[in-house]
Amino acid sequence: MIAKNLNEIYGTLSETLNELLKLGYTHDFNIKEECIVCDKSNISLSPEEFKIDQVYRFEGDSDPEYQAVLYAISSEKFNLKGTLVNGYGLSADETSSKLIEKLETHQKNNNIVENKSSNATPLRPDGERMLNGPLVELDINESIQKIKSEATWAKSDRNSMTLFKSESMTIVLIGLHAHAELKPHKAKGPICVQIVLGKIEFGAAEQITQLNQGQMIVLQENITHHVKALEESFFILTHLNR
Repeated sequence: MIAKNLNEIYGTLSETLNELLKLGYTHDFNIKEECIVCDKSNISLSPEEFKIDQVYRFEGDSDPEYQAVLYAISSEKFNLKGTLVNGYGLSADETSSKLIEKLETHQKNNNIVENKSSNATPLRPDGERMLNGPLVELDINESIQKIKSEATWAKSDRNSMTLFKSESMTIVLIGLHAHAELKPHKAKGPICVQIVLGKIEFGAAEQITQLNQGQMIVLQENITHHVKALEESFFILTHLNR
């Protein structure tokens, strides 16, 4: 693939980083208190010294609750371009309010390019499914068949599909082959797991529970948990965004 412009959706996070590199975004920035820094070049930029050219959002497959935000950044003052990946949300304890305001404002603007597939799923064309609206109808059985028809399901131990996404809530349908696992992780908001098909083992707070078809479990935020499929299973994960 040849990179053409910032408005394209290139696929996974790593694929997008590679394409932005071809467009000249060569510096790797990190957040540090009141600025962003490139340790390799020893460059530090305050919010006034850079602009955000584009924002991309990605959903993880091994951890469907994980969401990475990729910023394409440029600075006329220093004549440079680079990227910043923020996967865990912006913390006021670690970052200045001015920097948080600049990054969050650009996440919410109309230029955001959202990857509607998981990192392991081939990109689903834009407009294929409605992910948000006043009323969104969902056919779970049809979505399961879609997941099982994709190459990712045949080649790996899982596949997932975002069914609904808004600023306040995300709903994901996740399919796991028998014995597949989602490693221990946390969510920044409450979650609900509802089993559609199969049987899973859900572990949290030193408690392990088996959930069968038709059962569900609710978990508060910031509690480490893991999932293991005891047989081929599909479940709906509802995540309240915080």
